[in-house]
Amino acid sequence: MDTVHMTFGLIVLLVLMALAFDFMNGFHDAANSIATVVSTGVLKPQTAVVFAAFFNFVAYFIFPLKVAATIGKGTIDPSIIDHYVIFGALMGAICWNLITWYYGIPSSSSHALIGGLVGAALIKSGTGALISSGLIKTITFIVVSPLLGFLFGSILMLAVGWMFFRTSPSRVDKHFRRLQLFSAALYSLGHGGNDAQKTAGIIWMLLMAATLSNPEVVPHWMQAHPDHLPGWIVAACFITISLGTMFGGWRIVKTMGQKITKLKPVGGFCAETGGAITLFLATSLGIPVSTTHTITGAIVGVGATRKLSAVRWGVAGGIVWAWVLTIPASAGMAAFFWWVGRQVL
Repeated sequence: MDTVHMTFGLIVLLVLMALAFDFMNGFHDAANSIATVVSTGVLKPQTAVVFAAFFNFVAYFIFPLKVAATIGKGTIDPSIIDHYVIFGALMGAICWNLITWYYGIPSSSSHALIGGLVGAALIKSGTGALISSGLIKTITFIVVSPLLGFLFGSILMLAVGWMFFRTSPSRVDKHFRRLQLFSAALYSLGHGGNDAQKTAGIIWMLLMAATLSNPEVVPHWMQAHPDHLPGWIVAACFITISLGTMFGGWRIVKTMGQKITKLKPVGGFCAETGGAITLFLATSLGIPVSTTHTITGAIVGVGATRKLSAVRWGVAGGIVWAWVLTIPASAGMAAFFWWVGRQVL
């Protein structure tokens, strides 16, 4: 394992880089949690981000660390992890997130991180470094999570339409303005529970490698093993993603909340609840999914129940292309930054 030169200062630097990615994840994916509740006018943007950030953090007390374990031990061979691999993976993911944020494209921070890990591992050790079972599960859910979001969102919308078809639109709107606060809280819990653990997983990778090869330079409070991740790391990841959410990615909010389809509070409730069900299911199974993919699928499902023309399929198609490109693009960037890291670290 090529970690013999990993100093304490370098370990701290990489942990801070991982937390910077975590902050950016919250910033980039704030739209996933708040776009529907803002676009329906239930909450003002500033209130919505604080609301979402609070429930992002509350997820710390609810979900076990199954997603962190999948990232930390189930994507690439732990024996090839070194500071160059972690540096390349993080830089690839961060750069792709910056590009997609700048252009207002709701791509997946989760799959940018997976792509970064894959790219750095491939350039170092080839395909033998990849753990196929974990990657197949993650890649499968690139398709499954938006389909589940679509399915749950559309079923809920149809069920609500059937239950309230004799109720006046003004009364439905009044009821679901209140209920949408509940659904937004659920979705923010799911977002925090799945996404914060991804950063915890990559820090787990780093600290396991450092503890194994450099136990003399890793303080006891930072040491990690396959069955142990320091609790302060998990708490730091949840706090950081919550802070990122509070700052919000407004360019992406506009795409998610207004450009795909026009939502009313009842539609926002169904989309958020359908997305939350998907995220809770995936997190309980330890599957790192894209919260972006999930809520987009749910929003499209809600829009499609009215009529297919209610969905702006051109916008949705552009988003799908970003999904397709995320893993290879971030993998290519990670491979480049792995090489850069070899020169400068």
